[in-house]
Amino acid sequence: MRATRPLVTALLAAALATAAAGCASGRGEAGQAGAESLRLSGPLAGAIGLALMASELDLFEPEYIAGALVAFAIYDPLAPTWRIDVADIGGDRLRMDLRMKALATGGEGEARRVFLRNARQVVERGGFAGFDVLRFEEGVESTRPFARRYASGEIRLVRSGIFPEL
Repeated sequence: MRATRPLVTALLAAALATAAAGCASGRGEAGQAGAESLRLSGPLAGAIGLALMASELDLFEPEYIAGALVAFAIYDPLAPTWRIDVADIGGDRLRMDLRMKALATGGEGEARRVFLRNARQVVERGGFAGFDVLRFEEGVESTRPFARRYASGEIRLVRSGIFPEL
C-alpha cells in the first residue's frame, strides 16, 4: 500500500462525516438539508477526487511536487498581470510605463484600460478634477525567453476651473 493511502482514506472519512453532519442538521423542510450538505461538500469531494487521482498516477512523488513548485514560481498566478511605474516629468505631467508579466493567460488587449484606470486613481488621490492623455503607445518587446507586452503614456493632470483649490 502506498504512503498516500492513509491520507486519502482520512480525507474520504472527513468528507463522509461532513456530509452526515449536514444531513442530520435538518432545517424543517424535507429535502433541503440534503441539498445543503451536497452544496457544502462539493469542494471537499473535488479535493478528495483530485487526491485519489494524483495518488493513482503517482503524482505525489518528490520529483513531481518539485516540478509543480518550480512551475508555480515561474508562472506566479497570484502576481498582478501588469507592473506599472509612474514618474513625475514636471508641470502636472506624469509618465506611466506598463509591462505585462512574462507568462500570462489573457490580458493582451487591456493595456489602455489599465492605463486609464490607474490615471483615474492618480487623479482621485491627488485631488485633481481630471486628466488629459497626451501620448499613449503599446506594443510587444521581443525579449528572451518570452516576449512581453508593454504600454507607455503621458497624462496631464487638470485642476478644476471653478474650484481652483481642489
